[in-house]
Amino acid sequence: MNLLENIIDVMNLTKYYRKLLAVDRVNFGVKKGEIFGFLGPNGAGKTTTINMLTGVTKPSSGKAHIAGYDITKQPKKIKELIGVVPDASGVYDELTAKDNVIFCAKIHGVSAEKRETRSKELLELFNLYDRRNERVGNFSRGMKKRLMIAATLVYEPKIIFLDEPTAGLDVQSSRQIRNLVKEMNKNGITFFLTTHYIEEADQLCQRIAIINKGKIVTIDTPEKLKEMTQTENVIEISLDKAEDFSKKLSELKHVKNIVRIADKYRLYIEDPSEMLPLLVEFANQNHLKITSIKTLRPTLEDAFVRLTCEPSAIEKDNPNMY
Repeated sequence: MNLLENIIDVMNLTKYYRKLLAVDRVNFGVKKGEIFGFLGPNGAGKTTTINMLTGVTKPSSGKAHIAGYDITKQPKKIKELIGVVPDASGVYDELTAKDNVIFCAKIHGVSAEKRETRSKELLELFNLYDRRNERVGNFSRGMKKRLMIAATLVYEPKIIFLDEPTAGLDVQSSRQIRNLVKEMNKNGITFFLTTHYIEEADQLCQRIAIINKGKIVTIDTPEKLKEMTQTENVIEISLDKAEDFSKKLSELKHVKNIVRIADKYRLYIEDPSEMLPLLVEFANQNHLKITSIKTLRPTLEDAFVRLTCEPSAIEKDNPNMY
């Protein structure tokens, strides 16, 4: 474990609620400056882990350090370094957008002069400055989410715990939030991200931990997690005629199985490189045109489902856990 490289270090962290074991001796490290995804099914232990790291609840046993500070012995130091953006709205509807940011700055000890400067900068950055004097109760969910992040950034935390950042948002607002996270990360902020949108984790995270039934199942990059799920090669092909060619395609060499989905055929094969020339030849012989063809790889969602449903398939040491 490299305490200089990691900004968060978790060692055998455990939490019991009476006899219920919610988090079971989890170990992981978050590198400084990365977007770290923390994924798991409902009830897997995500929220309990975050609550321990952010000082909401105390661990039953184990240790964790944030920027070198012990979460149980130095919680005040840690609160100065972290920001928490919850899924539920954490802004005050009766206050204006500017007053929300100013209030957050005050309770975190930001000087009066800096409060004004930082609030203006952040409201401009998050495209909220023109509506700075409006009551937040009139804002959309997406605007409130942007305001929550702006209010968190006003006291310049080094690490942000971001819970379901785009839950319930429209496509445009979701994209704005993701782009803002990427930009803030480029400026050195570390993100600890939880989301139910697997595609979002794939787009944002450099590494992902998957927790299930209180235990860390695996930690790796999104691409490595996808590779772990690759069990066979798949080619998806679409032809220009509506006639069903499933039987003929299934008779081609190397094809182990075939599934027709709408106007496409998914061929489960042994070797994609040998299959492609055969498909071109097949199309020519049957006077067909190939309208689309591509090899399919497992998605991060495929990996997530397999890793949370088939723990025996991945119970092995993972060299990237720290």
